[in-house]
Amino acid sequence: MHLSAVNPLHSQSVNRPTPTTATLEAIPSGKAGVIATLKLMSRLARDGKKTLPIRQTALQLVNGERQKDWTEEVNRIFEFVRDKVRYVRDVRGVETLQTPEKTLEFGQGDCDDKSTLLASLLESIGHPTRFVAIGFKPDHYAHVYVETKIGANWIGLETTEPVSMGWSPKGVVSRLIYFN
Repeated sequence: MHLSAVNPLHSQSVNRPTPTTATLEAIPSGKAGVIATLKLMSRLARDGKKTLPIRQTALQLVNGERQKDWTEEVNRIFEFVRDKVRYVRDVRGVETLQTPEKTLEFGQGDCDDKSTLLASLLESIGHPTRFVAIGFKPDHYAHVYVETKIGANWIGLETTEPVSMGWSPKGVVSRLIYFN
């Protein structure tokens, strides 16, 4: 996901449902574009958390865990998205977003797709989430991941690298947070 150059949905109207894969056009560049993209991701996650495939998958993943073990619930869902959903880049030169259901069906997506899926799975069983857009240069955003709140702490959930729950990248210069 290259958040600094994304552009809102080109094929969506008020009467049409969100397409399963959307090409982003006409979103301003820079920080305003990142915020618009995060807003759309949040809407996809909010809509996705209410669907049967998402809720059913989340329930299956945590089945067998101790009741009210929130950390283990989050970890099980995080590991599923990190390990079972393959990272694949967008179409060359075209920023797209998939619905969480499509990412689950395809078993593949980029950082924004994996983040939207993870947020919807967690939200479907009551875990609050937020998206974190980051960059390693001032006012340049190149990546997004999810954080969830367990107790009083927000925990990083990076699904595109083989890292543990709670890991956060070093050297981040730019950071935007969007609550779902």
